[in-house]
Amino acid sequence: MALGRVWLGVVLAGGLLGASVTAGASAKDSTPTASGLPVPRYVSLKSDHVNVRAGPTKDNDVAWVYTRSGLPVEITAEYENWRRVRDSEGAEGWVYHSLLSGRRTAVVTMKSKDDLAALYDRADQAAAVAARLQAGVVAQVKKCASGWCHIAGSGFDGWIQQERLWGVYADEKVD
Repeated sequence: MALGRVWLGVVLAGGLLGASVTAGASAKDSTPTASGLPVPRYVSLKSDHVNVRAGPTKDNDVAWVYTRSGLPVEITAEYENWRRVRDSEGAEGWVYHSLLSGRRTAVVTMKSKDDLAALYDRADQAAAVAARLQAGVVAQVKKCASGWCHIAGSGFDGWIQQERLWGVYADEKVD
């Protein structure tokens, strides 16, 4: 089980409703949708039990279940009240909109899973290191600007380089 995801043995078919999003897409390059919100965009899971389906109806099989509230996901398409989401490991499926929250969270990413990401007292590499975070740590995103994000979680609060996070776009400003 990765990222609080329980697989149910169903393989997702590629090319489900909606256009795929290319790497490097950002919220500022997005197109408004029927919801009036841009796609792609980051959101988080609202519940500790989120069914992810192979298609955008309850008639589609549940492919897996997320079991971790607050996990960031990227909305890559919309169909009526359904959202196609992708997680930090690239898994994609459809989730009912009410199971998603606009609350911003992010996952710490590193080139090697054994590396640690420095969390600083302020947005400056010369600042004191407040903590070192492992890859996969999920944090609330409080603010991002100028390549730095202020994040917080259980037992930590500080600034991290934006490139170390999955859940915010490069150079995205978050208030």
